[in-house]
Amino acid sequence: MKTKKTLSAFCFIASALAVIGILFTAPAAHAKPPLNPIIFVHGSSGSGAQFESQAMRFTSNGYPHRHIAVLEYDSSAIGTILPAVLANLDALIAQLQADTGRAQVDLLGHSLGTFVCQTYLATPARAANVAHYVNLDGASAAAPPGGVPTLALWAGGALPIGNIVGALNVTLPDQEHVQSATSPEAFYEMYSFFRGQPPATTDIVPEPPGQVSVEGRVSAFPQNTGLAGATLEIWEVDGATGFRRGNGPVATRLIDATGNWGPIDEVKGGRHYEFAVLRPSQVSINYFYEPFLRSDHLVRLNVADGLAPFIDSSPNHVAATVIRYKEFWGNKGAQNDVLSFNGTDVINPVTAPAGVTGLTPVTFFVFDDNSDGVSNVNVIPFPFGPLAFLSGADLFIPTAPPGTVPVVTVPRGDFSATRTVNVPNLPSTQARVVVQLNDFEQ
Repeated sequence: MKTKKTLSAFCFIASALAVIGILFTAPAAHAKPPLNPIIFVHGSSGSGAQFESQAMRFTSNGYPHRHIAVLEYDSSAIGTILPAVLANLDALIAQLQADTGRAQVDLLGHSLGTFVCQTYLATPARAANVAHYVNLDGASAAAPPGGVPTLALWAGGALPIGNIVGALNVTLPDQEHVQSATSPEAFYEMYSFFRGQPPATTDIVPEPPGQVSVEGRVSAFPQNTGLAGATLEIWEVDGATGFRRGNGPVATRLIDATGNWGPIDEVKGGRHYEFAVLRPSQVSINYFYEPFLRSDHLVRLNVADGLAPFIDSSPNHVAATVIRYKEFWGNKGAQNDVLSFNGTDVINPVTAPAGVTGLTPVTFFVFDDNSDGVSNVNVIPFPFGPLAFLSGADLFIPTAPPGTVPVVTVPRGDFSATRTVNVPNLPSTQARVVVQLNDFEQ
């Protein structure tokens, strides 16, 4: 019996040592690759804003936010400035290499940004700086650009769908062009490609409200140059009315030629804020955000002065803009989005035709066309219809008496995800009201 017990004990110990050996050797065989820094290159009429949600998903999965960068440029002039854009990408990669100690970066391009990235990767010395490349619904290719391992994501909501020979090609069903860069499904594919395994979550994980901070840029758009001389005021507002709280802004920043501001720790998670861009002798641009879930380092307050002459103004009506980096659908029946002001929905087959790349809008301009007090939400005021990703509606939103305008969204017909951003009915002669909607529901 003693011999049997000794043998059993020996077998148990041997087995335990074998298990311990597996536990200590397995991680070396299945270790995650080191974290490369990430660079996103936007497309036509784009900015770093198209990577805002994805950046927060990456930080929700363990990436330091300083590992994530965007390359911004004037997409309207790419034909003449491409060499400078490529040089700026060289400089950004070098900066991230120095800051992180990593020899290579992971590069992503969306739309026109895929042309920029593929041109960059065509130079072998430049391609050597890139570990992985993600081609987001843009240019096709006969081989992975520069020989770099490539993931090609294609929007499945419109035809034709492209292809990069020799790459991992993935089609995202029922997604549109901009959505293919911002969706949680796209993030799942990006992260899995970079890290060799799925993310822990595709959600944007909330942080404790007191740990949230925000930073970003005030930019002239689409040039993506800093709006030098502007002043940024950040106000906490009452979520039920949209009106400002307190005796002054929680933060004020003077904007220089870089356009950069922040980080600002005075902004707390879960609260409602207005970001007011002020310039001498011009109407203010007042951005209203949904409450921040976690720290956001890609807030973009883009000011398109070129469109201002086409927005009629008077002391009697509100001029509002709504931005969501996920296309609005108006011809999908039960899957249509709702975007209403004072109870009037402006999304319909005329203003938001799904499945037509460039015509399905992500930005919506609403104002009283001709300042006549008459609404017609089946008409897109000139020139917003022909402009890529933009649309609009002729809607009279009165400024008298002073009060609140509920801006209600029902994303893709999901009434369980209905959200409201309340804004004050500011006269269009004084301010442009901009509502920034999240491009995600969770």
